[in-house]
Amino acid sequence: MEKQEYLDLYYQMVMIRLLEEQAAQLYQQGKIGGFLHLYIGQEAVSTGLISVREPRDRVITAYRDHGVAINCGIPATEVMAELLGKATGCSQGKGGSMHMADVKKNFWGGHAIVGAHLPIASGLALGDKYAGNDNVTICMFGDGATNIGYFHEALNLSKVWNLRVLWVCENNQYGMGTAVERASAVSEIRQKAEGYCIPNSRVDGMDILAVRQAASQAFEFIRKESTPYFLEIMTYRYRGHSMGDPERYRASEEVRKWQENDAIGIYARHLLDDKIASQEELDQLDALVEAEVAEAVRFAEESPEPAPEALYEHIYVDQQFGIIT
Repeated sequence: MEKQEYLDLYYQMVMIRLLEEQAAQLYQQGKIGGFLHLYIGQEAVSTGLISVREPRDRVITAYRDHGVAINCGIPATEVMAELLGKATGCSQGKGGSMHMADVKKNFWGGHAIVGAHLPIASGLALGDKYAGNDNVTICMFGDGATNIGYFHEALNLSKVWNLRVLWVCENNQYGMGTAVERASAVSEIRQKAEGYCIPNSRVDGMDILAVRQAASQAFEFIRKESTPYFLEIMTYRYRGHSMGDPERYRASEEVRKWQENDAIGIYARHLLDDKIASQEELDQLDALVEAEVAEAVRFAEESPEPAPEALYEHIYVDQQFGIIT
């Protein structure tokens, strides 16, 4: 990679971290309603993964989607405005935290129902197969989603039909408040792909460069072999499942242990040790992100609420012209 590419990865991870921390404050102030699932701790997963996709590759994920939206190119202003339910948000204030999307950027959204977007991913990939291209659909989900029917149905058909899907399990150790080992019969989630003869691997999700390499190899394999691939990425969320989570199910020592190997810190040390960037350059990026997040908050708070008539917009698709009305 060129130096700027290394710095861009750092910028994106810091942007996600600071935006999420600001979102937590706004939620506590009552300015964000509904549910709020933070991506703090998992920044290297989506940043590394999406950095090696091609623009034509689709991305679809679950409800912990703010970071994925940033990585897909949605501006921080639009992400923050959507969190506050404003008309200037990426989903015009009608999606909120769990339903961010921008199909123009091939980001097919966050989805609130656990695992329900996995069959949609298979459908997107089936459409690409009919179109005769080699686009890849990237489907991200948590470890908890692998214990329900949607997961098995979607994986099975992706292999039966040889669909180009990169199944990405973000194993952050907990499905809501239940540890993986208490809910899954297998020790490694990737083993579940074996039942459908889907090639698979596991990678350290706190190392962004390892994620990039594993994802790049997976993309190459999928395009060449015309088959799905399953990638389990080991990571950890520092905050609760959502803002209403009292976090009584894990010890503070466990969280601190993972924070000692923080993905942003690991990557910063790599940039410094290999003399790719100086501390001054990283400090400048930190300051830049702080200013941009502050501007995103200002933009969101000053943006208008959706008009009442917006409730009746973007409901139906005109089949003839493909226009949502």
